Amino acid sequence: MDLLELRKQLDELDEQIVALYERRMDISSQVADYKIQTGKKVFDKEREIAKLHAVKELTHNEFNGRGIQELFEQIMSMSRKLQYKKLSESGSLGRLPFIAIDTLKEQSARVVFQGAEGSYSQMAMQAFFGEDVNCFHVETFRDAMCAIEEGSADYAVLPIENSTAGIVNEIYDLLVEFENYIVGEQIIRIEHCLLGVPGTKQEEIRTVYSHPQSLMQSTRYLNAHASWQQISMQNNAFAARKVMEDGDRSQAAIASEQAAKIYGLEILERGVNHSQTNSTRFIIVTNQKVFLKDAGKVSICFEIPHESGSLYHMLSHFIYNDLNMTKIESRPIEDRNWEYRFFVDFDGNLADSAVKNALRGLREEARNMRILGNY
Repeated sequence: MDLLELRKQLDELDEQIVALYERRMDISSQVADYKIQTGKKVFDKEREIAKLHAVKELTHNEFNGRGIQELFEQIMSMSRKLQYKKLSESGSLGRLPFIAIDTLKEQSARVVFQGAEGSYSQMAMQAFFGEDVNCFHVETFRDAMCAIEEGSADYAVLPIENSTAGIVNEIYDLLVEFENYIVGEQIIRIEHCLLGVPGTKQEEIRTVYSHPQSLMQSTRYLNAHASWQQISMQNNAFAARKVMEDGDRSQAAIASEQAAKIYGLEILERGVNHSQTNSTRFIIVTNQKVFLKDAGKVSICFEIPHESGSLYHMLSHFIYNDLNMTKIESRPIEDRNWEYRFFVDFDGNLADSAVKNALRGLREEARNMRILGNY
């Protein structure tokens, strides 16, 4: 046989496969109708495991066995997605527990930020809520989360990601621990300055204080001053306040220009962070399950079985619902070695049918899927 003849035979087989696939999906649609009437769950893991074992037994070698398992994993995944779609359209999957609102109550809101006067968190808060916002500050990110959970604040402003240093791990962990939700975000440009007591000369400096990420973002500058001891603090503004309170010319802080103004420090050098496009993304968090009607980004987290292909099957819900995933991060799960929780951002609104379909599928198939917010 020549190649053209072989390809002709493949084309004939492919036509049969397509026809059989469409017949199978039609039966899957009828299965969905049955589940709508009876309230039966779409995902039956035990049946799928048994089915995969059965089809593998029909093959004649290990290579074909592995291939047919992979093929049927995809076929059954597509069948489930069709069933989720039909159940969603019929209203059988219920409503998402989030309420759409027109605006955030920005005028009367009480807002908390971590740090002190002059911190980047304060700058982000003022950029989002305005200069006259009713606010207070706390020592730690956890304190901020507690403040909105207990109702002493309506919103908290927290840094979640820097364009140079990456994610703020603690914020991701706190989003899982607390029943608080993201309703907005604010991105601000970061310019770190070296601050000292007025009259300080750089040759006098022995110690530099700042947040660990700010120190990391300023690595190239600090490497040129290798004799300086670097000491981490919870917040840049705390570092500036310490230098002011101590009044010691051997100390300096890496913080913002605003911090210099507030604490009466002199800017010894501007732009000590090596990236001139350095920006930090802050999230606005509340304890209410609400989202703005024009929100365009959804954040979720979920856990998955520690099995081959698990993450791929979770992410396929975005593919088949034509949703654009913009970010994925992972964090280790406490007390479960080598298992991870995944955090995903994707474009969409909780009122969109495609978003609802994807979230319903993820909720059924993932472990502990949570919607972190729509903003």
